[in-house]
Amino acid sequence: MFNALVMDKDEESGLATGSIKKLSVDDLPHGDVTVAVEYSTVNYKDGLCLSPKGGGLVRAYPHVPGIDYAGTVEASSDDRYKPGDKVVLTGWRVGEAHWGGYSQKANARADWLVPLPDGLTTRQAMAVGTAGFTAMLAVMALEDHGLTPDRGPVLVTGAAGGVGSVATAILGNLGYEVAAVTGRPETGDYLKSLGATTIVPRDDLNETTKRPLESETWAGCVDAVGGAMLARVLGQMKYGCSVAAVGLAGGAALPATVIPFLLRGVNLLGIDSVMQPYDNRVRAWKRIATDLPMDKLDAMVQPAGLSDLPQLGADILKGQVKGRVVVDVNA
Repeated sequence: MFNALVMDKDEESGLATGSIKKLSVDDLPHGDVTVAVEYSTVNYKDGLCLSPKGGGLVRAYPHVPGIDYAGTVEASSDDRYKPGDKVVLTGWRVGEAHWGGYSQKANARADWLVPLPDGLTTRQAMAVGTAGFTAMLAVMALEDHGLTPDRGPVLVTGAAGGVGSVATAILGNLGYEVAAVTGRPETGDYLKSLGATTIVPRDDLNETTKRPLESETWAGCVDAVGGAMLARVLGQMKYGCSVAAVGLAGGAALPATVIPFLLRGVNLLGIDSVMQPYDNRVRAWKRIATDLPMDKLDAMVQPAGLSDLPQLGADILKGQVKGRVVVDVNA
């Protein structure tokens, strides 16, 4: 028997609540590989899955959330993995449509797993999690479209959040001048410690403008906000430069014009981490192991246990979580 955070739905109210329960391996959905989970984390999607209505993501109850986990293979019917292998899982709708990592054991399809890269522990992998993995994919996409440190400053919106924190640390470590956007002035010192060179108040970019183009300012952007801010940033990009869109904390609508694309050759790059092909996953995790300073990663971490998850889920939806939460499922 092992512990898991299980969401159960009340049929009368239609609302779900979470509690720690004892499960057996027989209770788990089928999978090729059984993983002894060591750590998980809390992303925005986790907050939705932990909410009373499941954020529209959870298909059936009872349900075990947790879209990320890392641990050790306990049993495998697939030749690619054997007992004792260290593995990481992110994406593939695990924690939404399939039971996830808020459990001391989990079953997964072998195709969903990635070997833990050399130089990373399972705890560090979950300090990275989907948020950090997405940040690395965004940096890689910007580089693939010509971004280099000598082209000018790179903007990171929602910089104090999970994606933004890791993106700031990676870009700073690679020698980029990083302008970090935040609506929380008290996070300025934290962002500078990660590698930000300047702090941009959110209000400076939060209002729409009637001008489709403004001064060419940014050589690249990792945008976790979307909405009016993304529209504003598109008009401030340098000629031929790119924005990597990773989130919609500011809304899904995009009140923009096509002018930045037509007159400045700006690129808007969509970053999806859920269905990312295996080879690019391996590439991103190897880059994380080499390009993300571990001391900066440690500075982002807020430790937690399974019992802390309901509150943390509510907090992240309110924008009240700074950096990365690492959940020790065995604590």
